Amino acid sequence: MNITHFVESLDRGGLERMVLELVKYQHRQGHRCQVVCWYSAGSLAHELDELGIAVQVCGKRQGLDLTALARARRMVSTHATEVLHTHNAVAHYQAVLATCGLPMRRVINTRHGMGVNRRARRREWLYRRALMRTDTVATVCEAARSDAIRRGIIPSAKACVVPNGIRVDAFDTASPSTHGRVARWLNLPEHTRIIGTVGRLNWTKDQLGLIRAFKRVHEQHADTALVLIGDGELRASLQQSAIDEGVVDSVHFLGDRSDVREWLQGLDLFVLSSLSEGYSMALLEASAVALPIIATNVGGNGEIVRDGITGTLVAAGDPSALADAMLALLRNPQQARALGHAARTWVERYGSLETMAMRYAQLYDGSKLDQGSRDGHLA
Repeated sequence: MNITHFVESLDRGGLERMVLELVKYQHRQGHRCQVVCWYSAGSLAHELDELGIAVQVCGKRQGLDLTALARARRMVSTHATEVLHTHNAVAHYQAVLATCGLPMRRVINTRHGMGVNRRARRREWLYRRALMRTDTVATVCEAARSDAIRRGIIPSAKACVVPNGIRVDAFDTASPSTHGRVARWLNLPEHTRIIGTVGRLNWTKDQLGLIRAFKRVHEQHADTALVLIGDGELRASLQQSAIDEGVVDSVHFLGDRSDVREWLQGLDLFVLSSLSEGYSMALLEASAVALPIIATNVGGNGEIVRDGITGTLVAAGDPSALADAMLALLRNPQQARALGHAARTWVERYGSLETMAMRYAQLYDGSKLDQGSRDGHLA
């Protein structure tokens, strides 16, 4: 099958990582894939280049760019595309416009986030128009599907859920030896208990609330450290906050990393403090490493983290609740280990790349997803 994926770019992020892994899997299955980037190739494009998978760039400028649309149309036509799979709103309506009239078996869109950006009414209006030429919209969690239908963004007849998946077998579980290695990388005593998070340093991830929660944890357990993996526009202000809270020597900003997996394997706790979230790849990866997880109860987080079963859920925007949850697991390592092992078992069954790819293959074939499979994932 000839498949074309459209994205804005392949810069580092959860959406981009999901697309890369799906395309690699489809390539291994014998499908002929290409990825078309509207704006730029991005820092992850080399991973596909190395496998001989085409990454095309339209070089789109802001606004209506007829030259970029013509390039995209040629790329799709030359590839003899049978399935057009777009990712998020902008990539979708631009791709639908560029390919108008071209014969294709299926047009699929994936919405990777939650809800609607109220400041982007024009974008959502264009997206809704493009859905007239769209067979199916896959949201990455049930919370996102319900929200999009309620807001009138996606017709219920075209909406389904395909949760993200990861290569679970690529992750080793956390161990004392990997913990010791990470402690050495940070120049910390080996007995230090390391709390970590992964994500863009922006307001939606609320690392400020996490730093404030960590201050209380550190006051009661001086042998703790906080690791923030990721970069973003708030890095400088968050570093200043760590100074203001008096924990700067125990908060480590690692920036963007290509070795996130190795760092995860050395943590004691994983915390996601988001104010808004779709279906977090970081939570799936933390589950694969068998880490005890604390996450805010927003978006699809509760579809991955089952409170008291595979982790702990707390209210968003509440540093006190976040601190209480961290302290509870630090004081009960046996419970923490049990939660981590349960998370690994869950992700092996429901959060694998193979499961996600199988569901997309069904959509490509025009089949309806089995309702029981989706509910089984969420159960």
